[in-house]
Amino acid sequence: MSFLNIKNLTKMKKLVLFLTIMFMTMSYGQEIKQVPLINVNGEGKVKVAPDQVCISASVETKGNNAKDVKKQNDEKMDAVLKFIKKMNIPTADFKTKQVALNPQYDYEKKKTSYNATQTVEIVVKDLAKYDELMEGLVQQGINRIDKVSFETSKLAQYESEARKLAMKDAKTKAEEYVSVLGQKVGKAFTISDNSQIYRPQPMYAAAMRMKEADSMGASNETLAIGEIEITANVSVSFVLD
Repeated sequence: MSFLNIKNLTKMKKLVLFLTIMFMTMSYGQEIKQVPLINVNGEGKVKVAPDQVCISASVETKGNNAKDVKKQNDEKMDAVLKFIKKMNIPTADFKTKQVALNPQYDYEKKKTSYNATQTVEIVVKDLAKYDELMEGLVQQGINRIDKVSFETSKLAQYESEARKLAMKDAKTKAEEYVSVLGQKVGKAFTISDNSQIYRPQPMYAAAMRMKEADSMGASNETLAIGEIEITANVSVSFVLD
């Protein structure tokens, strides 16, 4: 076989391959039909009363001698932990979250001081203990309240309820939109969860004023838990029938 024949045969094979691919692509394109869709967002909200509170509190001690600072800090935290146990908080519901001893150098005075910190996190499942616990923590040596977060122990259950409500809301919206067109909403084509978990964390600003209230013989209510809102957001594409 001559060189020209081989060259022509190669070109012919390439042409056949190209036409085959083009035919398959056109056939595949003809088989794909555009699906009529409607895209909507849905939101579901569940409001519940908190049944527990998470408290993050710290003992912070400062001084010029590292050993003394740590000792003072340990003694205060020991008193705090004993008080928590005295309040009948289960051992599983409180734990140490942070322990630190850091040097702080003053360049102007050319002196080094030390800062010791211990943080304990407490989950209080009996909200009736909240005021007494907060007051006792301050009296025993807590001098920094880092976080107070009112929560629900049934979060997963309420999140599930919120998601279902969000899907119902999305379908209702889709049906309202297409009803004026004489069409009907079919099956869901795509579903996207756009939910962002948010847990309110009100700061307990009055903690350090408890000593003053106690010295004056006052007994003030400091807890107004209200409700927490659990929200779910979805984006749904429905097929139009």
